[in-house]
Amino acid sequence: MCTAKRGTSRKARCKIGKDITREKRNLRGKMDVRPMVQTTVASKVRFDGVGLHSGAPVCMVVAPAPANTGITFVRSDIASDAADLRDAIIPARWDHVVPSQLCTLIRNEDGAEVSTIEHIMAALAGCGINNATVSIDGPEVPILDGSAAPFVDGLLAVGLVTQDGPTRALKILKPVEITNGSAKARLEPAETLEIDFHIDFADEAIGVQDKRLVMANGAFVRELSNCRTFCRKADVDHMQQNGLALGGTFDNAVVVDGQDVLSPGGLRRADEPVRHKMLDALGDLYLAGAPILGRYVGEKSGHAMTNALLRELFATRGAWAYVTVDAPTAARLPGAGVSRSDLAFCA
Repeated sequence: MCTAKRGTSRKARCKIGKDITREKRNLRGKMDVRPMVQTTVASKVRFDGVGLHSGAPVCMVVAPAPANTGITFVRSDIASDAADLRDAIIPARWDHVVPSQLCTLIRNEDGAEVSTIEHIMAALAGCGINNATVSIDGPEVPILDGSAAPFVDGLLAVGLVTQDGPTRALKILKPVEITNGSAKARLEPAETLEIDFHIDFADEAIGVQDKRLVMANGAFVRELSNCRTFCRKADVDHMQQNGLALGGTFDNAVVVDGQDVLSPGGLRRADEPVRHKMLDALGDLYLAGAPILGRYVGEKSGHAMTNALLRELFATRGAWAYVTVDAPTAARLPGAGVSRSDLAFCA
C-alpha cells in the first residue's frame, strides 16, 4: 500500500510506503526483544489452615520481595524466638531439598525447615511471580483444600507489580533422565514448559491416567490449580497410625478405596489425580530458581525423583543455560496472561 502524499510519483510513493512498513517491523522487533521485567506480589496476602501431616494450625503470609531475590521462606516462629539461634531463612532452591516421598521439604544449614511447599510453589510459578518472601509460623505449609487454587486466588486478588531487572529462564539444552525401577523423570529441550505425566494405580478409582499440557497462557490456573492431592484410604490409615497425615480429611484430599471415591462430591475432574501430579511437578520444578523452558516427562515419579532430576540436570555440563526472557519468550511462560477470572474455568 502506497502512503505518500499526492504529487509524489507512484514509484516514490511505493518506496516511502515500503520504508515506513520496514521501520514499523524494525520497531516491533526491537520491542519484542527487550528483556522482560520481574514481578512480585503487590501486597501481603495471608493464608490460615493446618499442616497436612502435623495437623497443627499454621499461618502463612506471602509478601513482596526485592528483585533478584527469588522465592524465600522465613520461619517467623524461629525469628521471633530469642532462644532459638537458628537462621530462619530457607531459600526455595533445589539444593536445599531434603528427599521425601510424601512431600517437598526444604532445610537450611542450621536445620530450620519447611515442608509441603509444593502447592504454594506451583501457585507462584503458575502466576508468574519471580520474587516473594513466604513467612510461616511453623514447619509446614497449610494444606487448605489440598490444591493450589486458594493460593492462586489469594495471590491474584492482591495482584502483581513489576520490578526493575530482567527475568531469566532455565533453558534445557539436552535430555537428562533418571529412573527408579518402572518410574522415570526426564527433562528435554522444548520452546516452552510442557508437562507430560503418566500414573498407574491398582485402585480402579484412579487406574491408568495420562496427561500432557503446554504450561502457557494461564493453562496452570485453568487446568491444574484446583486439582487436589490424593491418597488411598489404606495409606491414610497407615500414616495416621504412624503420626502422619494428622491434618488430612475428606475435605482436603481425594481419598479412594478401590473403585470408590470417599471424598464428598467425588472428583473435580475425571483425571484429577494425574493433573495433581502435574501440579506437584510444576511446584517442584520451580525450585530450579527460574521458570523452565523444556519438556518434563514423568512416569510414576514423585517429589524425590523430580528433585533428583534437577540435581542431575545441574550436574550435567552443557545440559542447561540461563537465558534472558524477552517478550516472545515471556508469552510462553506459565504465568503469561493469567488473571483471577481464569479460576472460573476450574469450577
